[in-house]
Amino acid sequence: MRRRGKNHDPSHGTANHGVYKRLGLHSVSFNPTMSWKDLAAAKKQAQLEKIPQEWLIKDLPTDKNVVDFPKKSGLLSDLDLEITESSVATLLQNLASSKWSSVQVTTSFSKRAIIAHQLVNCLTEIFLDRALARAKELDEHLARTGKVVGPLHGLPVSLKDQVNIKGIESTMGYIAWIGKPVEKSAILVDILEESGAVLFVKTNVPQTLMWVETHNLIFGRTSNPHNRTLTSGGSSGGEGALIALKGSPLGLGSDIGGSVRVPAGFCGIYGFRPSYHRIPYSGAANSLEGQDSVNSVFGPLSQSLDGLTTVVKTVLGKQPWLRDAHVIRKQWSEEEYALSDHGGKGGKLCFAIMWDDGITKPDPPIRRGLELTKKALLAAGHEVIDWKPYKQAEIGLNTFAIWSAGSGDDYRSVTQLSGEPLIGSMAPDATGNEVRPVFGKPLSAYELWQVQKKKRDLRQEYLNHWSATVAQTSTGRPVDAVITPVAPYASAPHGLNRNLFYTVWCNALDYPSVIIPTGAKVDPVLDVKQPRTEFFSPMPFDKDIYERYTPELYEDAPIPIQVVGRTMEDEAVLAMSKVVDDALRSNL
Repeated sequence: MRRRGKNHDPSHGTANHGVYKRLGLHSVSFNPTMSWKDLAAAKKQAQLEKIPQEWLIKDLPTDKNVVDFPKKSGLLSDLDLEITESSVATLLQNLASSKWSSVQVTTSFSKRAIIAHQLVNCLTEIFLDRALARAKELDEHLARTGKVVGPLHGLPVSLKDQVNIKGIESTMGYIAWIGKPVEKSAILVDILEESGAVLFVKTNVPQTLMWVETHNLIFGRTSNPHNRTLTSGGSSGGEGALIALKGSPLGLGSDIGGSVRVPAGFCGIYGFRPSYHRIPYSGAANSLEGQDSVNSVFGPLSQSLDGLTTVVKTVLGKQPWLRDAHVIRKQWSEEEYALSDHGGKGGKLCFAIMWDDGITKPDPPIRRGLELTKKALLAAGHEVIDWKPYKQAEIGLNTFAIWSAGSGDDYRSVTQLSGEPLIGSMAPDATGNEVRPVFGKPLSAYELWQVQKKKRDLRQEYLNHWSATVAQTSTGRPVDAVITPVAPYASAPHGLNRNLFYTVWCNALDYPSVIIPTGAKVDPVLDVKQPRTEFFSPMPFDKDIYERYTPELYEDAPIPIQVVGRTMEDEAVLAMSKVVDDALRSNL
């Protein structure tokens, strides 16, 4: 390990020290007479001052891959390592039995989160004193009563920056929102705390949220811990990077076009996009508020698949429909989790693989991940057929048109308050004068209705397309789940993650989906570039991505897959994902 050199990204744990004091600020507050740059620098400085000095890394590594650095840092004890490398199920069991105190578990994850932040710049708000005070209360309750507070008793949980916690800021990458602690927690936060969770950090997002990378003008850029020349994805990129470095056992992000699943896939962890209106969203900060044709949903990210299931069961067990008017009245169903509509637990399932979406042919590592999955499922006794893509480009473009109808006005209504520029490029060498890329234009109300009407029709057509697969399976049922890439590549260099067609169709059609790491990584020997002369058209993605590919560019990037089910089959999709995950692990 070496001292950071001249090419080290300054967003990795450094800041403009002295600005905070020079401005004479005891706390960062929005002042319209201050420049946006000074406000941003003061906020970043205030963040750094919350980091315990004894947890600072003396010699920051210059390696691209820093996944294993926390183990080697010397900052974590053997107990810290045992705790932070345990599954959610193990953590909850040991917390409930008092083998580990909540204070100890919270301290271990806090320490590892701070290490992760110095490596990949993944955090926004840090409130460790508050978290430890909460953990102490939980320990005292368990000692006094012999009972846990709830199913998440003592478990540290991280949150995407937009999730409001009373008394803490949610800047969401907007400088105009600095110095404005929220007055009321989101309903999801109330439920997590009532269930015993210990909230301890919030994580980085792109300005506006509406990017599949993570960078803003306050906190800077979040990198992929497997290869810091690549993006962690977005917009829940801070969550993905933090959990990949095991700085949190469980986090909550949001997904409107892939914002949970892309970071989960790129960072080699598990992520879940639930159906519309199952997890409460009320009380959170957001962009595009009022746009309710393609809904953003909250979903979990975790190092283990059991973490996803545990938090969904916990939240639904609190009857969130009694607090959030938009949540549907649907309890967690053990019957559906036992695959009652899919032949029953332990029965033969039929999976279909989408080898490509007809827009972009995946890079060789992604193809290999799909082949590994097919082999594992066949070995486990399941049926695997090919999935025929259906209007994937039309579905994606229709979604982009809905967003673009008013997104420009939405973003500018906030950025103009501080004078900060609207980010037009995620490239590290961006000048700040770039025009933000959009697939659409402002629309009249009537024009928007027509686009939304088309979305309605596409949802019906896709349901019919799926139902018709009953003629291709041996189970007497349509395909149980579809397995697809998360993206056409394992990750992307900073500024070049521009393709979300493999995820956005699930948002448009409201299909719940789970991201699973295959356990494989990009390998220059196995993932050699193959010659091609024909490319999909008319969009340029296919040829551009093909020409960019070399295995060396994506060195060490994890290879993920996506498991997709039909609307409101959340429990079944989680159960089928366990079938897929178990098959993959048994074939490693």
